[in-house]
Amino acid sequence: MIDVTYIDHMGSDLSVVNAARVSFGKKSEFEGRVGGPNVLAKRDVKLVEYLAEHKHTSPFGHAFASFHVKAPVFVARQLVKHKFLRWNEISRRYVDDEPEFYEPDEWRGRSLDKKQGSSGNLIIMLDQEIQWNRQLTTYKTLLAEGVAPEQARMVLPQSMMTEWYWSGSLDAFADMCNLRCKPDTQAETRVVANQIDRKMLELFPVSWDALTKEEELG
Repeated sequence: MIDVTYIDHMGSDLSVVNAARVSFGKKSEFEGRVGGPNVLAKRDVKLVEYLAEHKHTSPFGHAFASFHVKAPVFVARQLVKHKFLRWNEISRRYVDDEPEFYEPDEWRGRSLDKKQGSSGNLIIMLDQEIQWNRQLTTYKTLLAEGVAPEQARMVLPQSMMTEWYWSGSLDAFADMCNLRCKPDTQAETRVVANQIDRKMLELFPVSWDALTKEEELG
């Protein structure tokens, strides 16, 4: 099962505001009653929107979030391309327990009008576990014969589940979600991006909305 777990975060919408206002020697505070929700002043909301609209992204770099992601290898290899996000992944050089495989609920047909992507047509497949079990048996045999895990892992398929810690700034995650939440993104990759999108909106509602409002996120 593809899953994203929130770990922690640093900063808030106010962090973005004050990172921008320090240029003028100014500082803002949250508005709102004691014990109530933290609310940005209207002038600060407008500032955040201005920063996002005009691509002044450096203030957004002062708010961070961290996630633990579990997904198949073929999803991880798409997402690792986002270079401004920090990434630490489980290693099959050190871990040799039995791997878990991703099993899709359905098999999509190939796109008819472009080289990548898929169509809405569903393909009926035979039991995919036949192939996975064969590769798993080979992997176990290699380990039993004393082959190093770092080499034995080469027989494992891209459907193998992997996991990683993923951390980064508001603007870096927004760039990722603006791309990976789009309808033409691979569905399995979109599952990860959509979960992060929802959590970031909860953590940084004003900033996240400003950074992603021109995109139709899932």
